[in-house]
Amino acid sequence: MGLFLKRWFMPEELAYVLINPYTIIKSRTGGVIARLLARSSVDLVAARMFAPSRDLVDEYAKISSGANSSKHPYIQDLVKQYLKENYSPCPQTGRKRRVMFLLFKGEDAIKRLWNEVVGHITHETVTGETIRDTYGDYIKSSDGSTKYFEPAVIMGTDSEGTGRELAVWAKYSDTDSGMLKETVYYPPGIKPQSTLVLIKPDCFQWPSSRPGSIIDTFSRTGLYIIAVKVLRMSVAQALEFYGPVRDVLAKKFNSKEIAEQQFNKIIKFMTGSTPQEAVSEQERSQPGKVKCLALVYQGQDAIKKIRAVLGSTDPSKAAPSTVRREFGRDVMVNTAHASDSEVNAIREMAIIDLAQNDLKGIIGKFGK
Repeated sequence: MGLFLKRWFMPEELAYVLINPYTIIKSRTGGVIARLLARSSVDLVAARMFAPSRDLVDEYAKISSGANSSKHPYIQDLVKQYLKENYSPCPQTGRKRRVMFLLFKGEDAIKRLWNEVVGHITHETVTGETIRDTYGDYIKSSDGSTKYFEPAVIMGTDSEGTGRELAVWAKYSDTDSGMLKETVYYPPGIKPQSTLVLIKPDCFQWPSSRPGSIIDTFSRTGLYIIAVKVLRMSVAQALEFYGPVRDVLAKKFNSKEIAEQQFNKIIKFMTGSTPQEAVSEQERSQPGKVKCLALVYQGQDAIKKIRAVLGSTDPSKAAPSTVRREFGRDVMVNTAHASDSEVNAIREMAIIDLAQNDLKGIIGKFGK
């Protein structure tokens, strides 16, 4: 009975997972996210792209618990060395590397993610059950020395250590994270373009690999993720974001009443509330009841490439292997949104405000 009560009243805690630069470069990001969201009941509450400075890396490496293991305690030194070599700016060019920071909340969140999803770092035979089994490598030479080491992701492994580590990432989140416009090298003459993608609320109704699978599909564009944010779109944001759609609906339907009903359905789908349910300015500015994942992709012809992989608005008319054909249901519940022009990309990114640092506030509030 005592054990039952302990489990029943187990308090929520924060856990984080860092997707390593090499994992991102190899377009394994979607696969990692798919497992994190599908194989655990903890809630993804924030996401942010970092370009870590040397100061951040040095401070984090000193206290990192990312490889604590009673079975393999020596791996801790490997992790510290790995962080300094792979998270710090490139010594030759000074260019910073991209790291995706994912923040989770839930009962026993650290243990659940560590044991059930992320996994330990070992060089023994593995089964492919965990993220590190599949995406990580730890190869030893015949003399016992480490030949190759890539842990795929890094996370805190105990509550006390995780609290200290989160404080470090929060400390540098204003200066070392946000919209990473200068982290990717492009050859002379290439003008990179940025575009917004929203993975819609229908993908987050229950623990599912769908958001990660969608990101995995977008990875075939060869574009780079330079910003990410867990978004609970407010009614005010939705009204501004989908304002142009209101005009389209008005032209499509002869009845103004029907057009307004369809528009309100979109707002309800994206926020969890209709404009009529959120009357006051304060109510309309509150975070929505449902969740999206916003990403910014960068690269040559980014808008055209993302739209091609996204597919037609109507999933039944979308080309095979596109996101909407694979995962969409109808013209509204069609899994994802992507900007259709540079003008709209700029407008939509401004509304979503991916540079806003909500990560720092969540960590700070939880630590009080």
